[in-house]
Amino acid sequence: MRGAGRGARGAMTGTVPLSAYLILSAALFAIGVIGVVIRRNALIIFMAIELMLNAVNLTFVAFSRFLGSMDGQIIVFFVMAVAAAEVALGLAIIIALYRNKESVNVDEINLLKG
Repeated sequence: MRGAGRGARGAMTGTVPLSAYLILSAALFAIGVIGVVIRRNALIIFMAIELMLNAVNLTFVAFSRFLGSMDGQIIVFFVMAVAAAEVALGLAIIIALYRNKESVNVDEINLLKG
């Protein structure tokens, strides 16, 4: 007979605490912020923003699971829909900028200056 709380291979099974999800989400968000602040490449900045959105999504899902509510998961669905639209539009803008300026370096793009 197996001990209580043990899985098929004898290892302890359980749930991951909420704090672990929040720490991972904070780390992902911090990496995204660092990517936006340090890099000057538009594609890297774009990926860092997506990483930050996914960190927020992880927080929403973790709290949704912790509270036993579907509200956070519904918000994540809408955030993912907005992120998908952002990807399509953002990549189109980056490609257009590259075709005009032949660079995706943010410092070299000065289209909005007078």
